[in-house]
Amino acid sequence: MSTQADRPTVLIVGAGLGGLMLGALLEKADISYVIFERSSSVKPLGSAIMVGPNLMGLFEQMNIDEEFKAIGKPTFDCVIGKDDMEVVCKVDFRHTVEYTGYCNYIVGRPALYNLLLRQIPPHKVLFNKRVLKIADTEEGVHISTTDKSTYEGDILVGADGAYSAVRQRMYETLKAAGTLPKSDQEDLPFKSTCLVGQTKPIDFAAAFPEFLDESGPFYCTLSKTSPYTWTVFPTINGNLCWMVMHHLDKESSKAAEEHRFRESDNSQWGSHAAQAMCDETRHFILPFGTKKATMGDLYDLTPQDRISKVMLEEKVFQTWYSGRTVLLGDACHKLNPSGAHGAVTAMHDALALANLIYALPNKTSVAIEEAFSEYQAERIGPVTASYNASKALSMVIGRGPIGAIALFLRKYTPLFIWDTVIVNKKKAILDRPTAGFLRKVRTKGTVPPTVSPSGEKARKVFEQRTRAVSV
Repeated sequence: MSTQADRPTVLIVGAGLGGLMLGALLEKADISYVIFERSSSVKPLGSAIMVGPNLMGLFEQMNIDEEFKAIGKPTFDCVIGKDDMEVVCKVDFRHTVEYTGYCNYIVGRPALYNLLLRQIPPHKVLFNKRVLKIADTEEGVHISTTDKSTYEGDILVGADGAYSAVRQRMYETLKAAGTLPKSDQEDLPFKSTCLVGQTKPIDFAAAFPEFLDESGPFYCTLSKTSPYTWTVFPTINGNLCWMVMHHLDKESSKAAEEHRFRESDNSQWGSHAAQAMCDETRHFILPFGTKKATMGDLYDLTPQDRISKVMLEEKVFQTWYSGRTVLLGDACHKLNPSGAHGAVTAMHDALALANLIYALPNKTSVAIEEAFSEYQAERIGPVTASYNASKALSMVIGRGPIGAIALFLRKYTPLFIWDTVIVNKKKAILDRPTAGFLRKVRTKGTVPPTVSPSGEKARKVFEQRTRAVSV
């Protein structure tokens, strides 16, 4: 059985949701770590995230479930319609309560980010730390940052997004050795761009009474004449989080990619591009409100520094680790946000890694690489399923023959057939992993979760250590 001296030091590059979740879990596991973030401060960017049964059990274990519920708005319906006010269908999420004991919540991305950040001592998150060099050896990992600082540890985690510097350095080494798969050498593809933001608090009673209901719906609107989709989510704090997706054709996609390489070093564009998209889409009708409201009304209620335009890359990389270096979240799989799986899959990655790091018998490179192999083997299935589901949903809401057929089937297929045969709602909520090194939580609902191999492995080690301490 391993001792405290056998436990590794983990260097986490990237303070996004995945990196913060890993840090919060390692903090609970009493494992040494430091998080490095290239930005100088936290920016309140992004729209909303739907979080439900897939994470609520873990939040209970971490004792942050009540804090989360205080910032999350329960939601049981999504209204999908067209900009001529035709309602295509209503998606009902009430089954999750019966199946799992938990409902779904809408939470602003910055609010969830701040909740996770509070779980980590401030001195363990270092801002303004852009990684410049990485050395991965048999004995350990060393990183150098642009401020000429150096750090060393036993494990390096790249949680630094779709254009991960850690992945780039790792792939350069593997490519030089001739071991990097061809598909991992190809650029990140995308077929959509997205404008996101969140308004300042709004008087729902006066402007949007539909959102006064504590468990009211969110709205997804499809344009009948242009390649756009826009979604609006109410939050518990009275904000409206919104996103406008532009579904590109191949020619537009190529042009947009060339623009990105000229104007930016990552997937986020400058304020000029965001403002241009705001101007192009101001007239889009909203299917709610006391007057004939438009997206322009929401833009006017949104502070400029909370509006951003991003590209929606889609790819699952084949290579997730090498030596003592491993990737999580967008660094190894970038999903279209249509399926609302991106943040959840990143945090599930962090959980699986935390379980396996906790269960390490020692900090040798052999033991660490074996754990990484188990990590990818466990996560690749759920990630690929989420990737395919998100891609399929993005095709449904995009303007095209596949989307038209899918919407027709959704509107006219009997609900029980759609839920049990086409969507299989029970299958969608099976992946509810928990931490094996934290207290167990009672399984709720009528559908038990699938067994997480990493969670079971960590649970066995946790019980062994508990017995050893009590003897």
